[in-house]
Amino acid sequence: MPDAEHKITVYYDGACPRCRRDRKNYERLDPEAGKRVEWFDITGREQELIELGIDPRKALTELHIRTADGRILSELDAYRVLMARIPRYRLLGLIIGLPLIRPVASRLYHRWVTRRLRKEGRI
Repeated sequence: MPDAEHKITVYYDGACPRCRRDRKNYERLDPEAGKRVEWFDITGREQELIELGIDPRKALTELHIRTADGRILSELDAYRVLMARIPRYRLLGLIIGLPLIRPVASRLYHRWVTRRLRKEGRI
């Protein structure tokens, strides 16, 4: 996992009310987020995502981050990096990466996102 002090870029769905709420909560929990996190709203920025090597549809259905060393991480790996930066969530980040929990957490996450996007008429 990257060093928690290095700046990362979080690619999030700014058209999603829940995603915007999650961003605000993250910023509240990590007072240093403004210095350590760059937020990139993916809404309407498909070409930029492609140029970055991120599939726009996947960006809509999975959280993506770019680490300080330029690696793109998605889904639970991205969440684990974010959680590692907040002391009270570090353990949860480790737990969701465990072999028996990871596939279940991934399925639940994808089910929730797909349901939300269908409800909004975006997929």
